[in-house]
Amino acid sequence: MSHHSIEVTDLSFAYPDGTSALGGVTFRITHGESVAIVGANGAGKSTLLMHLNGFLSPSAGSVRIGDAPVTAKTLPDIRKTVGMVFQDPDDQLFMPTVGEDVGFGPMNLGLPDEDIDARVDDALSRVGALRLKDRPPYRLSGGEKRAVAIATVLAMQPSILVMDEPTSNLDPRARRRLIELLATFDHTKIVATHDLDMALDLCERTIVMCDGAVAADGPTRELFTDDALLEAAGLERPLGMRACPVCGATG
Repeated sequence: MSHHSIEVTDLSFAYPDGTSALGGVTFRITHGESVAIVGANGAGKSTLLMHLNGFLSPSAGSVRIGDAPVTAKTLPDIRKTVGMVFQDPDDQLFMPTVGEDVGFGPMNLGLPDEDIDARVDDALSRVGALRLKDRPPYRLSGGEKRAVAIATVLAMQPSILVMDEPTSNLDPRARRRLIELLATFDHTKIVATHDLDMALDLCERTIVMCDGAVAADGPTRELFTDDALLEAAGLERPLGMRACPVCGATG
């Protein structure tokens, strides 16, 4: 793949019971962008993310990563390029130790042992979790599990990082550490989140979803001052942009 862009065209998806989750979603994300996808529960955010590396297949429309369509034939290359961090870290942690979890992906790439070890140590160091390498995942806190889940993706050295509600269930300190970590990722980032303050800190562009469709797509700060748009999408201004109840100033 020559360019790690994402192009979604007229994407629609319905679940087997007939429930429509996406209807005619279209956007393009270029290499190096940081993009938030926001919306109320049921807006289609997670369903959309699951199409970006082929966990779900469209009912209609298409997804392209670089110059390749996401199809059964291209999935091995797509999944090397697009790293997905799920909302629940337990969906990604299944090996006896943290180190084995982080090394699982590189091992399946057929890398030599020394390269796998180097990737494991580098990924865990980047998320501040190298000390956890020999621990079983079930003995980790929620924040530690989140960090290790991210490390499992970073070890694959993806060009596109996709995250579903990365700050959910994190305490304020772990949340801040996560935002600082994501800010160091130089490639394309796509973050589906209810945490609009994180989106404001991390993403210059935001896609607002409502009822499975794109309601707005533009500069984050501009969209987050559109109270009518936010209300229609079941959202509220981030705390950092609300008026001070004492002086009336906004962040």
